[in-house]
Amino acid sequence: MAFSFGRQLQVSIFGQSHSKAIGVTVEGFPAGLAVDMDELSHFLARRAPGQKGTTPRKEADSPRFLCGLTGGKTNGAPLTAIIENNNTRSRDYDELRAKPRPGHSDYPAAVKFGGMNDIAGGGQFSARLTAPLCVVGGIALQALKAQGITIHAHLLSVGEVTDRPCDPLAFSAEEEALFAGAAFPALDEEAGRRMQERIEQARLALDSVGGTVECRVDGLPVGVGNAGYGGLDGSIAAVVFGIPAVKGISFGAGFDAAKMAGSENNDPFYYDDAGVVRTRTNHCGGILGGMSDGMPVLFTVAFKPTPSIALRQQTVDLQKKVNTTLCIQGRHDPCVAVRAVPVVEAAAAVAVYDRLLEK
Repeated sequence: MAFSFGRQLQVSIFGQSHSKAIGVTVEGFPAGLAVDMDELSHFLARRAPGQKGTTPRKEADSPRFLCGLTGGKTNGAPLTAIIENNNTRSRDYDELRAKPRPGHSDYPAAVKFGGMNDIAGGGQFSARLTAPLCVVGGIALQALKAQGITIHAHLLSVGEVTDRPCDPLAFSAEEEALFAGAAFPALDEEAGRRMQERIEQARLALDSVGGTVECRVDGLPVGVGNAGYGGLDGSIAAVVFGIPAVKGISFGAGFDAAKMAGSENNDPFYYDDAGVVRTRTNHCGGILGGMSDGMPVLFTVAFKPTPSIALRQQTVDLQKKVNTTLCIQGRHDPCVAVRAVPVVEAAAAVAVYDRLLEK
């Protein structure tokens, strides 16, 4: 199934952007995991629409758990949660059934499903379905935190504006404070201000802008993952690529490693003062041979600009079979990467926790 994934933790996401509700069913959570609903609500609020620099569509994004929880703890049964869609304006999408949006899934979906695809809000191709991913990801984050494993992400860039990268070797108290208290998901306050200005510039120009999100996993023990197609990096990438608008992912030095000599790219091992094996650099991003090496797992995700822009664009009319133009209506994010920050954290949490359960 297109919306099902996982090994030990089997996740199935369902619904469409403007359907009555969206939701998720998860099998594999061990019984007895405590779920802090206040913490989960705070996490979901970071992804919710209506924030500065995002779509004006406002949804409460309050999950209703139908099963799988007893007394605030997982009970071993499949867990199912739904989130109702209340603030929808499906009429904004009427024209798109005949005129597919450039850069969007409209055209291939119309061909694949014989015109029966739900066009309103993008249907099952909408980023709206990242909300249920954040429900299971938020629970996985709590389960990982109880084992001393933390996951944090931030906006590394918006257009040409760049934030400072994470420390690849250690999670500092300064960074922890920035992650916890930042009103905008950037580590550097000045960079965050310039990012917001760049997003507003795109919005006023009736356009959009892309961005990158950097994510780091701290506290993961050595040996999570496996060789070949069982790699931890492959598991993370598979879930991350299910996030709409993702166009690339790189671990550690990523593509820059192709420019290095082996003597530069290799991360030298050493024993620290506590007798723990560490590396002096982290070009591999904390993963060697598909397995965690005990250093922070560090990866960067690239998001394309939002395809739904208000500028007039060239397209076709599938009903009249002629070339035409389109001005897109509706409410859309001028930069999807802003709200994608917690989604990347959720994707990483689900993938990491799933592989951790194997141990």
